[in-house]
Amino acid sequence: MRVGLDVGGTKTDAVAVAPSGDIVARLRRPTGWGPDAVARTITDVVAALAAEPGMESERISSVGVGIPGQVEPGTTRVVHAVNLGVDDLDLAAAVGPRLGVPVQVENDVKAAALGADAIHRAAGREVASMAYLNLGTGVAAGIVADGVLWRGSRGAAGEVGHIPVDLHGPVCRCGQRGCVEALAGGGAIAARWREAPYPVLDVFDAADAGDQRARELRAGLASGVAAAIRVLVLTADVDTVVLGGGLTALGDRLLDDIRAELRTAAAASAFMRSLHLDERVEVLPVGSPAAALGAAIVGATRDPEEVLAHG
Repeated sequence: MRVGLDVGGTKTDAVAVAPSGDIVARLRRPTGWGPDAVARTITDVVAALAAEPGMESERISSVGVGIPGQVEPGTTRVVHAVNLGVDDLDLAAAVGPRLGVPVQVENDVKAAALGADAIHRAAGREVASMAYLNLGTGVAAGIVADGVLWRGSRGAAGEVGHIPVDLHGPVCRCGQRGCVEALAGGGAIAARWREAPYPVLDVFDAADAGDQRARELRAGLASGVAAAIRVLVLTADVDTVVLGGGLTALGDRLLDDIRAELRTAAAASAFMRSLHLDERVEVLPVGSPAAALGAAIVGATRDPEEVLAHG
């Protein structure tokens, strides 16, 4: 039995995956703050998952962890996970002795890309290549080709959030101006909007009610996501771009805006129209355990440099 954990800033989602690839148990727990609390969250969640009905007689053979921040290639060391209060933490060293099984670690978005690809394959919708575009507080992507996660030479493949697409746009937290994330990141939108429990939802509602500022922010979101989709297709020529992350809870309200922006931008270019970008984008179902499932795949892989989603 393989276990995968998606360790987020507020909650940790965990799944147990049978050799068949089926998810047989799933649970969520709050995530602690700081390196010690994050390590304790992982060990506690694995123990709780092992105690779930149907798991009593099953042996956990591996644990994979998807986590925000940078994971040094070929290691289990995560750095700069600021939303977790973690500057530098070797997760295998911190939790491996207590779990007693192999532990592998991957960036959460890259893990989600593997999970999204596995979900596609399980549904009989196998594609040669896929990009998973995460729309949350920030914007980033993971690319999977023939079941293999593509990291690039330094692990930066898919960091489309920090590609400038509007030289006159808002300043991004990375220091550049007009990045995709500055337009389409939930954190950036919230910072430019009034205080609200769910700021991006509030922006959409206010835009529907005629608020001009909200309309501009909503249009910027669609423009930023559309730009990221064009970059992913024009550079990696992926078959499908799957949208995930917190902002996709907006459902068709968001997807319709993005598809309309893609069609409008392609109107003047026969080449761009031939790519049918609006037909190559879809949304991961809300509540999908893609990141935790992808982490389970990572955990079961002996060579962390080459992660296979199938088999």
